Amino acid sequence: MADQGLHQIQTQKLAIGPQMQQSLQILQAPTLELRQIIQQEVEINPVLELEPPENSIEDAIPNDPDDRSVDDTEIDSLTRMDDEWREYWQQSRQQTATRRSDDQERWQFLMDSIVAPTTLQEHLLSQLHTSDAKATLAPHIEFLIGNLDDRGFLNTKIDDLSLQHAIPIDQLIAAKRMLQSFDPVGVGSEDLRECLLVQLERLGKKQSLAWRLVDQYIDDLANKRYPILARKLGVPLEQISRAADFISTLDPRPAQRFAVSSNNYVTPDVVVERRGSDWVAVMTNDDLPHLRISNTYKDLLAQPGNNGEVRNYVRDKIRSGKFLIRSIHQRQQTIHRIATQILK
Repeated sequence: MADQGLHQIQTQKLAIGPQMQQSLQILQAPTLELRQIIQQEVEINPVLELEPPENSIEDAIPNDPDDRSVDDTEIDSLTRMDDEWREYWQQSRQQTATRRSDDQERWQFLMDSIVAPTTLQEHLLSQLHTSDAKATLAPHIEFLIGNLDDRGFLNTKIDDLSLQHAIPIDQLIAAKRMLQSFDPVGVGSEDLRECLLVQLERLGKKQSLAWRLVDQYIDDLANKRYPILARKLGVPLEQISRAADFISTLDPRPAQRFAVSSNNYVTPDVVVERRGSDWVAVMTNDDLPHLRISNTYKDLLAQPGNNGEVRNYVRDKIRSGKFLIRSIHQRQQTIHRIATQILK
């Protein structure tokens, strides 16, 4: 009879924390994707701001003796992990490189079936034709659809359209209200504030803190003056931050997915130039936004009158921002070293 009992087995597993996952994502991301990552971080982290491209990204890293975000050991570990991932995906591609003939036929059929993308106007008109809009209102809705810009906003104020084309203002308002019930949500708005309010109303958030921030304090919100908003509204800073994070999930350009672009190109991270008798690898850093920590929040952290909640919030955001800046800098250094070795 086999021996039954409890046995202890020791194994080793690599646990990747959120910050290391972010660094690995940045290390592997192509330039276009990295720009999107940076833009998302700027939107959710109020202490980050964009700086003119002539400033170096190293200068954007503030000195903080209490910073324990990352060290060279973690960066070396990320580099090794990146090599392992590249080897794994290379093996996976080799295993699936051979495609059967029937798979190839289905793939070709799929490619031959691709049609021209639907424009925003076509998408809205198709909804109009199946809606319950009154016959007298439909021409005005078509008129408004013809006056939408690339964002899905009206390119002229509704009052001006009424005066310029001698259309009763109440009919245009009714047509606009019907248009705003179509997909994408927020289309037909006159500005960003109205666009966000339409989306919040559709989500049932008309009485929420997010609604109040967009409706009354959109300028402070856009400039990430969260401590000022907390004092104005008399609510904790954390609630302002959560509301702002929720607002950032809304779509400021409802028609963006209908934008047609024929410029399908790849932005290189490195270019090779001839300098004298030598060839050198040069980073194309101009395509990346340059980040820095906002002096406003550094000053806010230094003010002795702020409570612990504000100081902890700002300190955490500054550390997160510094880690992002260092990760981007490390990515550029790693790519440049690799390109230099390949060139040699």
